[in-house]
Amino acid sequence: MNGSRTARQHRVTSETDITLAISLDGDGVADVDSGIGFFDHMLTALAKHGGFDLTLRCQGDLHIDGHHTVEDVGIALGKAFSEAIGDKRGITRFGHALVPLDEALSEVVVDISGRPYLAWNVTFPRDRIGEMDTELFEEFFRAFAMSASVALHVTNKAGRNAHHIAESGFKAFARALRMAVAIDPRAQGAIPSTKGVL
Repeated sequence: MNGSRTARQHRVTSETDITLAISLDGDGVADVDSGIGFFDHMLTALAKHGGFDLTLRCQGDLHIDGHHTVEDVGIALGKAFSEAIGDKRGITRFGHALVPLDEALSEVVVDISGRPYLAWNVTFPRDRIGEMDTELFEEFFRAFAMSASVALHVTNKAGRNAHHIAESGFKAFARALRMAVAIDPRAQGAIPSTKGVL
C-alpha cells in the first residue's frame, strides 16, 4: 500500500467474513477474492482505473447466493473509503466520468458530500453474468454509497451486452472516484464546502 490515505476493514457477520485494505493513492494494484469471479473482475477494474490499491478476501455464504457477499463487500469498501479519505480537506469532492466499452456507454457522477444517496438508472439484458446475478450490481453501489456517505449517480446510456454494461459502469465509477478524491492544489487544504464541513 502506497500513500498515506489508507484504511483497513475487518467485517464479520453470520453471513460473511471480509478483510479489506485500500490505498487511495496507490498504483491500481488489486488482489481480490470474493468467491465470485465476475465480481472480482469488476473490483480489479475499479482498482486499476481508480488508481487505488485494493486487497480483499471474503468468505461468504455462496451456497445460498451471492447477495450477502456483494452487499457486504460494498459496505466494507464504503467504510474503508470513508476512513481513508479522512476529513476531506483539499479534495476535489466532485467527480464524473463517461466511459465506453464497445457498444456500451456508462456515466457515473459522484459527490463526496457526507449525504448518502444512490440514483440507479441501469438495466441489463440478462439476469446473470457468469455466476453473478445482475441485480446485485445495484446492491453493491447502494451499499457503497450508504457506507461511504457519498451521493452517487450511475446511468447506462447505451449497451446491448451485459458484460460490457457492467464493466463500463465500474470503470466510470473508478474514474469518477479518482477525480473526486484527487487533491485540488487551489483548495490549499480547505474543506470543499461553503458550510465548512462535509
